[in-house]
Amino acid sequence: MEALHLEWTNGAPKLWTAESMERRGLVTTVSSPEGTATVVGSVGPARNRVAGARALLDALGRRGAAAPLPAGDYAAVLVYRDRVLVTRDEQARIPLFFRESGGHVSAVSTSVRRLGNGSALEPRYFCRYLTGNMAQPHMDLTPFAGVHRVLAGEVLELSVSGRIRHGGPRRVRPAPGRPAPTDGSHLHGAATELRRALEGAVRRRLGTMTACHVSGGLDSTSVALLAARLLAAERDGPGDLFLLAGRFTGGELAGEQPYLDAAVNEIRRLAPAARPLIVDTDDVADFDDFEHHAGDADEPHAHAFRAPFWARLHAAAAELGCDTVLTGCGADPVVDANPFHLHRLARTGQLRELARQARAWADGAGRGLRETIHAYVVRPALPLTAERTGALVHGRTVLGGLGSFTRPPWLRAAFAREHGYREASVAESRFVYGRRPERSLFEAANYLAAPDLLSWQRAGEDGFFLSHPFLDPEVIATMRGFPSEAVFDPGRPKAVLREAMADLLPAPIGRRTVKVPFDGLYARGLRTHGAALIDLCRSARHPLVAEMFDVPLLCRAVREAQFGLGDARSWDRLNSSLALVAWLERANEPSSAYGAAGPVKPGS
Repeated sequence: MEALHLEWTNGAPKLWTAESMERRGLVTTVSSPEGTATVVGSVGPARNRVAGARALLDALGRRGAAAPLPAGDYAAVLVYRDRVLVTRDEQARIPLFFRESGGHVSAVSTSVRRLGNGSALEPRYFCRYLTGNMAQPHMDLTPFAGVHRVLAGEVLELSVSGRIRHGGPRRVRPAPGRPAPTDGSHLHGAATELRRALEGAVRRRLGTMTACHVSGGLDSTSVALLAARLLAAERDGPGDLFLLAGRFTGGELAGEQPYLDAAVNEIRRLAPAARPLIVDTDDVADFDDFEHHAGDADEPHAHAFRAPFWARLHAAAAELGCDTVLTGCGADPVVDANPFHLHRLARTGQLRELARQARAWADGAGRGLRETIHAYVVRPALPLTAERTGALVHGRTVLGGLGSFTRPPWLRAAFAREHGYREASVAESRFVYGRRPERSLFEAANYLAAPDLLSWQRAGEDGFFLSHPFLDPEVIATMRGFPSEAVFDPGRPKAVLREAMADLLPAPIGRRTVKVPFDGLYARGLRTHGAALIDLCRSARHPLVAEMFDVPLLCRAVREAQFGLGDARSWDRLNSSLALVAWLERANEPSSAYGAAGPVKPGS
């Protein structure tokens, strides 16, 4: 998807934007005597995109200013009289890339495929991509040599002729959130602070016509309840609110229907005008139309297998004209008690306290003490060693024992050695766990949803980007400030969120601790499309597929997954590889996501 494109003509910068995205409000252009800013997404509240774009233009127009970047979900190009600035927000929701050679930038775009068209592929990127699904947004590498990513919170400063200044992009310190108090351990106090932060995050994201994804779970229901409450309180009349859900009448997921009904009824009690948008999804399975969803993506998309379900819901919301869709994504790692607190106790020598708290965690999660310590103390300290040991113990099949970082058996050892797979897996494991895993958890959680490649790929036709209130910087800063004992209640996951929403949640949802997973959707998809996936791998013509993968072994892994072998981690590794094969097959084809573009006109 190309929302904006900047290039130099006769030594002067020329900026184009996708006209359809401008009409839908996804791209905003404003001008002042100092320059012009084009913003994809929104700076600040979603309802006031023009004011947000002006605020960004003014903030970065002050030379030498050390102010943090404004909050929001955006990528922006700002053309001043004496320089050009290219930047993304700290959460990195909207992609942005630049093509560079010899310290000179020749083009900037939101589409890496448009910039990389005709360029050589970068094998190191594929090694990094294959280490896990958080690899893409936080690294400079892209699939194409000479094309780089603007990272989260970076400002790339260029001369008016495109020369990079200051030696490269500079990081801007993030805007501080309001930290939560750390001098108490009372769950009610923590819940009050979380409610305030989450309500603010939802308020900033409300659009003119807002859809909230509602699954019947705690997370999405909490977001939808807050949206309904805020909209119902508006003096000028409540904005439009749609409750977006997929309905399954058969299989395991049909068990979610009573909870979905309870959520919708309670939300409509708060906002009677809210309209349910229930989409029949019985005929949807993972891997439907996989070659389209994975192949047309701007870069390899590890979760393309789940795209058919979300695309069905997105299309329904788009048909009604929704301009914002809110999700409950990110709540699991952000608002649940942080289990890596156990790692801190081990690291600081508090072994007696470690044993006491680990026992409480094990009892609360229904798992063994040894398993708990291995997951939250041993594995973060020695991630690659722990995974290699697991592979030796459980490695009698292709998927057996395959963790998040170790080389999947179907990735050829020679390719991995030549292009730095081990270095990539070390870098990824350090990102996920870091020196302090209890803090790294929040950064890693953010990148699970940033950018959402499916949302980005469909944005032009849908007219909205997905938005995730639980991943708001203020919500994360609030949760960071709580000591572990303030939010941990054995046997009651996300206790602080349940307490925060106790006055609004319907009783069945407030009490439930387990949701039906989408395993049935995945299994049905593999049963239906397994043969086609194997044919895709065997018939792949791109030379990098055979150079990179042992194709017969990859096909064997697909068969094992069809029989239910492996676990969530090993299936993720398989899904990533299949998506890469589909993407490579279309890497040199023009993407259907490139819309018509027109030159930027000065904003008002």
